[in-house]
Formats: sequence, structure tokens, C-alpha cells
Amino acid sequence: MVGVDAGGTASRAVVATVNGQVTGRGRAGPGNPFAAGPAAARAIADALRQALAGHDPAAVAGGVLGLAGTGACLDPAITAALGEAWAAAGLTCPYEIVGDAVTAFAAGTGEPSGAVLIAGTGAVAAEIKDHAIVRTADGLGWLLGDEGSGHWLGMRALRSAVHTWPSPFAARIATRTGAADRDRLISWAQGLPHARIAALAPVVCEAARAGDPHARTIVAEAVGHLTATLDAVAGSGPIVLAGSLLTAATPIRDGVRSALQERGITPLTSGDPSIAAAWLAVARLPAGDQAALHAAFFDAGALA
Repeated sequence: MVGVDAGGTASRAVVATVNGQVTGRGRAGPGNPFAAGPAAARAIADALRQALAGHDPAAVAGGVLGLAGTGACLDPAITAALGEAWAAAGLTCPYEIVGDAVTAFAAGTGEPSGAVLIAGTGAVAAEIKDHAIVRTADGLGWLLGDEGSGHWLGMRALRSAVHTWPSPFAARIATRTGAADRDRLISWAQGLPHARIAALAPVVCEAARAGDPHARTIVAEAVGHLTATLDAVAGSGPIVLAGSLLTAATPIRDGVRSALQERGITPLTSGDPSIAAAWLAVARLPAGDQAALHAAFFDAGALA
């Protein structure tokens, strides 16, 4: 089976046996059609070719493609491009496209239903039922939403820096951007270098860890936004945290976990979504113990 995680930062692919053994991996550029355009399909094809090296593509029985920006598949041209990417890798088997929230959720639990909160460059929460998205909150992009995300943290940091100049926090932000003074920082921000703005998130997290009051205020606001986003969709079932801000050791993760634990909820942590995609492909088969199969694909001890 083949599993693909096509995200806004990178495209990852794995080849796995039906027993959960990963036998091939590949990585290429961004695979989100909204963000990368036609290059997304090429990146997916590259990741698949790498993962399939040394394999017979004709022996692959099926696959799942977890795609950021699945709304792009409403465009027939993008759907066709994804099909061409699949074929370019030598694959002739059927495949299914699911939202990346589905693979992120499945990377944290073998249960079919629950909720997932994702916070990386963007932020979104989704209610999952039978491995399908039934409703979402936020995920509206940097201009209209993604509150609590890496990009949001970067924008909030810039606003704080220019309003509190020349505070120590403002100096941290200016140093990272290369701006020598407040006016140059304002000019830098006006160019909207999105990747570099999102890259300010670690600066905020480091400053918050060091006790900087401005950074701690931003982190607290982010935690509030993210928990509110999750509350909009969470029902019964497990809650999975995904995305770099919630899977790495960040104060954002600490804050969200603490807020949930105060309610008696112990969230799970998402693992590799490309492996989850491969597991979903196998889980579509009519027989088998899905809980045991999930444990075979993932180290159960790493999920808590």
C-alpha cells in the first residue's frame, strides 16, 4: 500500500506492507495545490517515485493521498494533475483522496471518530466520523483566520514589536528579520514574506520560555484561540493534537494540553500522517483487526 501526506511545506510518501512494515519513503516539495499550484502534483509524483524505488509499482494494491487544500480537487484540472502524478510514479492501482485532517487524526489513534486540532503554519480543527471530516473550524488562511497558528504568532509578534519598540522583545524580532530599526521592521512586514513571518513563531516560543511578558501574552492568546477552535467541533471520542506547534515541545502545546487536562481530557499526539495514510489504505480492506493493525503501523507508546 502507498500513503501520501501532501502538505503546504512538503510532500511525504511511504510504501508499506499490509502488516505495517514500511519498506520505502520519499520526500519532495510542497503538495498543497492552493499554495503550490501545478508544482504540487510534480512534488507528489517525486515523493512517490522515491518511495517506490526498488519496488514494483504494479504490485501496489491501493493508496490514500492525504491532501492539504482538498477543496482544490473541485477543480477538474487539479484532479487530473493528481491522477497524472499517480501514473507518473508508475502506479495503476486505485487511490483515495482525503483531507489532511483525516490523516493527522489517524496518525494519533486507531479510533474511527473523534476530533483533531492542527496548529502549524496554519490552524484548523475538524470533527472526524468514520475517517471522514464532518465539520471544521477555522482553517481560513492567514488573512481571515488561522488563529493561534505559526503565521498568526509571527504577525502578532510583529505588531507587538512595533508597538513596544524598543523593548527587549522588539529587539528579538528585529534581529531575526534583519531590521535595524522600527521603520525598517515596518517596511519588512509590508512585503508580507509569509514563510519568514511564520518562522518567527519559534522566536516567540523561545522568548515565552525565557519569561518575556510580551511573548507570554502572545502565547496565552494563541492557546485561547486554539482551544476555542477545538471546542467548536469536539464531541465524543479521542482528541488528537497535530502540527508542529502541538507535537513539538512548545509552550503552545503545553498550554493546550493543560487546558484540556483541566477538563479531564488527555489528548493524543499525532505521528507521521504519511504512515497513517498507508494504514487507512489497508484499513479499507474488508477484514482484519484494525486496532492491532494500527499498533503495527505505529508505536502505541508514542501516541499518548
